[in-house]
Amino acid sequence: MAKQRTRETDGRSAGWGRETAGGTMQLGGMALRDGVMFMGGSHWAAAVRRPDGGIEVHSGRRPTTPGGRGLARVPFVRGVSRLAESLAVLPAVRRKMGPVLPQEDPRLLAAAGAGALAGTAVRRWPGGSPILKETLVAALTLAPALLTLRDSRVAGYHGAEHKSVAATESGTPARSAGKEHVRCGSMLVAPLLFTSALGNLLLRRFKADRNPAAVLAVGVAGLGVAVEVFSWAARHEGHPLAELVKRPGLELQRMATTREPDESQLAVADAAMNELLRLEGRTRAAAGPAGDLLG
Repeated sequence: MAKQRTRETDGRSAGWGRETAGGTMQLGGMALRDGVMFMGGSHWAAAVRRPDGGIEVHSGRRPTTPGGRGLARVPFVRGVSRLAESLAVLPAVRRKMGPVLPQEDPRLLAAAGAGALAGTAVRRWPGGSPILKETLVAALTLAPALLTLRDSRVAGYHGAEHKSVAATESGTPARSAGKEHVRCGSMLVAPLLFTSALGNLLLRRFKADRNPAAVLAVGVAGLGVAVEVFSWAARHEGHPLAELVKRPGLELQRMATTREPDESQLAVADAAMNELLRLEGRTRAAAGPAGDLLG
């Protein structure tokens, strides 16, 4: 287990814009309720702002899934495997740092629950166009959570997370980096909504929408396809279709899921990134376009 430590800071962001080390390292991460978590090739590191103003940093080894290396080469399966490995980090973060996950914010939980209930009610409403229903369900499911997230501290830390990754990848100062990132998990929203809607239509067409095994299989398949679409778009920067796929995710980040972070939020992201790079034996590592999804 990697060393745990708590660090005091004066709130200033330090160490941005250093030269990158040779080679590449895959970077992933997510915003926390009052902090940021990053993942590298074999470790994770997280930092949160404590009520007394200090920064608390924890870290550990990144869990792996059985057969993960082999699955990483299988189309439509590799994305699901990578997401599973990323999610497997969260229990360790929760054990060491307490209730810091954004999903534990009562307002966000309430908004997500309200959206899910509204979506279920629309699906069960008799009659109507199935396509229009799925479109309305997507809007009702997403809108409450997005509106709540926009006005939360998490949006600022989300922006700090993206700026930190951009600074690490490019060697530029974090403050001047954009708060949107093309590997953010929000880039999956449009492809996933499309595959989910298509899957639900097919389930109803074959009267399998009440079959748990069929629903699970279609859901996993839809996620695999969505990740492949996302990965293709990330690899084909400048391609008109790739830019079309990325546009909804970038707009979501711009309007709702990220905000310009302040200096104290950048300092927290900097603390987490520095700890991760220390564990990975890097100074400032470059992450290629095939890196993990960011939160």
